[in-house]
Amino acid sequence: MTDELINVADFGRAAGEKLEPGVAGYFFGGACDEVTLGENVSAWSRWRLRPRVLAGHDEWRTQSTLMGREISMPVLVAPVAYQRLVDPEGELAMARAAAAAGIAICLSTLATTRPAEVASAAPGGRHWFQLYCFRDGGVTRALMEEAIESGFEAIVVTVDAPRGGRRERDLRTGFKIPESLGVPSVQAALGSERAVTIEETFALMDPALGWADLEALATESSVPVLVKGVLTGGDAALAIEHGAAGVVVSNHGGRQLDCVPATADALPEVVEAVGGRGCVLVDGGVRRGTDVAIALALGADAVLVGRPALWGLAVGGEAGARRLLELLRDELELALALCGCSAPGELTSAHVRRAPAASVYSP
Repeated sequence: MTDELINVADFGRAAGEKLEPGVAGYFFGGACDEVTLGENVSAWSRWRLRPRVLAGHDEWRTQSTLMGREISMPVLVAPVAYQRLVDPEGELAMARAAAAAGIAICLSTLATTRPAEVASAAPGGRHWFQLYCFRDGGVTRALMEEAIESGFEAIVVTVDAPRGGRRERDLRTGFKIPESLGVPSVQAALGSERAVTIEETFALMDPALGWADLEALATESSVPVLVKGVLTGGDAALAIEHGAAGVVVSNHGGRQLDCVPATADALPEVVEAVGGRGCVLVDGGVRRGTDVAIALALGADAVLVGRPALWGLAVGGEAGARRLLELLRDELELALALCGCSAPGELTSAHVRRAPAASVYSP
């Protein structure tokens, strides 16, 4: 079935038709009026690529280096919670798809599979761990330690969710995460004998996380710590100054505070503030290889894709997720070739500019 789907949008439509309405709303939806949700996608089209011709290349590669290691393309699978809602194998299938595509997966704290199981399912893959911090520091440390002991290469601390956003699609459908699904890594860290609900998990998280807490985490961790949820240059600079190895420009997929900047619009300010002192990644609204190319030209080291990868998983399981990632790689390779670049690292700010503003007299 997935052979008939030729781009990310096709996968999104197919996933929307296949998933039960409540589950579809949970994964497709955003906060409040979903202004930021929509602008995350449209903002990439507010930039224009500036191709160079007669570049003399007859071979192109999408391989890139991220935090000292090569990946097949500068794309990672973003942390998406509760993936077993769309596929029986959930994160296990996603990890295998990412490994087959030669990229890393960032596993959510709210995954339905523990880090050790993911590492075992995709032993040749690259794995990062997205971390929510808990009021009980022992729980936070236990989550980190399991991931690191399982071979995970980086900890990505999400900082834009001191409280959950108002997601009105879920309010309309009455959708609730099934209590039986649980969050096994949190359950293990708590020493609980029963599944821990999402409501219980969020109640245990620390809403008062501060810069000193980040610095302590970065100092304690034996692997690099990145900060996810940064939208301003000021916060990006503070993250680096407090020990972060990098930042992820993110608005939580438009699911937290509505009417914040689209990540494509926030990216240049963050890149300038980091100034090469750490890596810069970006998520939100990436739907095309050209979006990836624009992000790289704006200074990002890589992008993360969440909903698109999940749509691939929902439509075709592991094979569907892998095919979607391969489509993005093919599109990126074509964009590089047509921009006159033989590799992602050749894209610079000279290859991109803001699109002309629409005239008030335009029809």
